[in-house]
Amino acid sequence: MPFPYVLLSAAVSLDGCLDDTGPERLLLSSPADFDRVDEVRASVDAILIGAGTIRADNPRLLVNSPGRRAARVAAGRPEYPLKVTVSGTGELDPAANFWHTGGEKVLYTTDRGAERARGAGLAADVVPLGPELDWRRLLEHLHDVRGVRRVMVEGGGTVHTQLLQQELADELQLVLAPLFVGDPDAPRLFGPGAYQGGRLRLVETRRIEDVVLTRYEPTAPGAGGVASPADRHWLALACDLAERCPPSRTAFSVGAVVVTADGTELARGYSREGDDPVVHAEEAALAKIDPVDPRLGGATVYSSLEPCARRASRPAPCARLILDAGVRRVVTAWREPDTFVAGADGTGVLTAEGADVVVLPEYEAAAQAPNRHLRD
Repeated sequence: MPFPYVLLSAAVSLDGCLDDTGPERLLLSSPADFDRVDEVRASVDAILIGAGTIRADNPRLLVNSPGRRAARVAAGRPEYPLKVTVSGTGELDPAANFWHTGGEKVLYTTDRGAERARGAGLAADVVPLGPELDWRRLLEHLHDVRGVRRVMVEGGGTVHTQLLQQELADELQLVLAPLFVGDPDAPRLFGPGAYQGGRLRLVETRRIEDVVLTRYEPTAPGAGGVASPADRHWLALACDLAERCPPSRTAFSVGAVVVTADGTELARGYSREGDDPVVHAEEAALAKIDPVDPRLGGATVYSSLEPCARRASRPAPCARLILDAGVRRVVTAWREPDTFVAGADGTGVLTAEGADVVVLPEYEAAAQAPNRHLRD
């Protein structure tokens, strides 16, 4: 199911603390960075925080710039992003600023928490997620029911930790403040537990007055038939590679990337790459990898088009090449149409031998674009 783009945003001290233990909130960002945060808020559809942040900080979560609010309205959007909070118990103060500032609010909670929250008269849409909190159901509801395409998560540490550990975060924007808290009881950004996302990719570093903004993206593929944020990154790259294919009236333009389980790119390729006029994208990428590389068994092949099940130009189709390489996970954007081969079913060939195939239809248009000449 499609989820919104999930952007985690936080500021921490040099020793990784979100705050100190004093009665007043510790301000970690600079004035210029607060303005940057305001700009990011204005760009998203929803802002999400945990119930603990409401209790500790009593935030308003507003877009403060009148110009940015006016630009949202001019673009046909609400003046303020949807404000979202999550609470397992539903025990929240109905007088908190969160409920009485900005635009619409929604509380995601458990079945039992929903009863408590409705009894307290919270000024919000209360959505029960079942007996336990379920982040995937929450994000699916935000996307499908509330129309949220980008959500900014501003805390706290428990929420950030859970989203990263469940591989649901698309981006981390982390501001590092030049001070130490030094209190062992101070709240920290990330808690203990298993983080499966591998090494993050550094996207940007920027000095903003006396703080430093760093932006990261996850790189590790998902597992089995479940897509991760990194899957979207790698599939988008495969679609970009397809644009490099020399056009052909008798074959598709396809891009492919092979990525290890820890997010390391092994190889990339595209149709008709180099001097071979009939090479397919997956074939071109796999040919660049040592066939005995032990990482292939846990790798994912990203292909802008479903790997072929039959072909006339080579003895083995790409689905067979992928299986013979030991790869057992494929992510694609577009099922192969009957343009050249009737009844093609690369997915069937792959799944029959135990491979997982994930189709992300939101990238279908990008995968089809390099093949526009076939429709002319």
